[in-house]
Amino acid sequence: MLFTSLEFLLFLPLTLVLFAACPVRQRWAVLLLASYLFYGADHPLNLLYLGAVTLLVCGCAVMLDRASGSRARRAILVVGLVLVLGALAAFKFYDFLVAELERAWLAGAGWPLPRLGIAAPAGFSFYAFSAASYLIDAYTRRVPEKQAAGHVALYLAFFPKILAGPIERATALLPQLWSGLRADPARLVLGLQLVGWGLFKKAVIADNLAPLVDHSFTIVAFASPTELLVSVYFFAFQIYCDFSGYTDIAIGVALLFGLQLMENFRRPYLSRSTAEFWGERWHISLGRWFRDYLYIPLGGSRAGALRRYANVMAVFIVSGLWHAGLGYGVGWTFLVWGALNGAYQWVGLATGRIFTKLAARWPLLATSTPLLVMRVVVTFHLILVSWVFFRAKTIADAMTVLRKIAVNIGDVPFLLTQYPFSSEQIIGFALILLLIAVEVLDERRSIWRRLAAMPVAARWAVYYAAIFGLLAFGRWQAKEFIYMQF
Repeated sequence: MLFTSLEFLLFLPLTLVLFAACPVRQRWAVLLLASYLFYGADHPLNLLYLGAVTLLVCGCAVMLDRASGSRARRAILVVGLVLVLGALAAFKFYDFLVAELERAWLAGAGWPLPRLGIAAPAGFSFYAFSAASYLIDAYTRRVPEKQAAGHVALYLAFFPKILAGPIERATALLPQLWSGLRADPARLVLGLQLVGWGLFKKAVIADNLAPLVDHSFTIVAFASPTELLVSVYFFAFQIYCDFSGYTDIAIGVALLFGLQLMENFRRPYLSRSTAEFWGERWHISLGRWFRDYLYIPLGGSRAGALRRYANVMAVFIVSGLWHAGLGYGVGWTFLVWGALNGAYQWVGLATGRIFTKLAARWPLLATSTPLLVMRVVVTFHLILVSWVFFRAKTIADAMTVLRKIAVNIGDVPFLLTQYPFSSEQIIGFALILLLIAVEVLDERRSIWRRLAAMPVAARWAVYYAAIFGLLAFGRWQAKEFIYMQF
């Protein structure tokens, strides 16, 4: 069930009514039932996967509670993680790796290898990581023992986040369930605002850019350098508005039920470094998951410089593998995307001390607006290059895109004046400029606080303008959210 579908627009009010009519202590049960209906609406078999993961997690949690020895507890944790993350790896990579093995080593041998022939259900990557974090937190006793199975099931299945996150922690969500579910007026208002803004980013911005991007990346060999350049920029904003739009809706819907999900995006294209982009602004819940459950256990930055560089690259390689799929297929492009972003971090680590010393020596220069703008622009374009590998079907396609743009980069001003921009592309640029304006304003002061400070008439004028934009330019049910396709 898509957030942009008519079914969801009927499902959500009905769930809110049942939620409000139910006693506070039983409201979690309404949300659990609604979550299973939401997740199984289009593909009922998906519930089998979700149910299996839930039973596994609850069973392992019970055994961890009862096990007395550290060796037994460690064995239970390892088995649970192998089953959950092993299933994720099998869904994503088994058929791809078997095909690559046949092509590279068994070509012409006539030995076809068996295939699974099944794809991961929607959102499996997200609730698999939630399940893994719960098991680890239960093992380390960060989650109190003897959790109610219904609460754990809701933690994994909560419908706003199940398809594309945020990857919420049990340590943050479960205490909210224990204390009862109540939505105060302030949360209701903010929730509705976030839902509206998320719908605008998805249906108006992302889905209007998507056809233009899809067309260019389908005909990479024949597209002009200017068309490819425009599409590369468009994709950066398409994927951002698609994913952050989902997150805004998810957080907003959760607020309507009195639940606070973690922030997942913080105006990422205003980052001043790639480290800031990945560590503090883009897909924050995944970044923190990798930090807490992979980077730090590997030794983080505590085991010397070489080990730190290796750990950083390991995180980004695994991140690339986790992102494989996304409707663009599973291929080596995601490994290159992860390694490239890992290399960016290496450069940042190697030059960090130099810039720190320069900033200490010339503090006014370090904080000057022109320098900050330059850093933001450079960081954005580094991320832009990596997005080409993320979107392209093959490494060869990605290199073709980059080569065509690089060879003609000096002629770009002339090519842009000669290029016959379509009305759809002009609308795309206008929507991107609108988004950037909102993000810059929000960076200085929360856009929601700005709205609250406005006169009532002005505030409602903004609301009506947004509604008009949704109705006039929104592409409803045009495309799934990209990150749902894990």
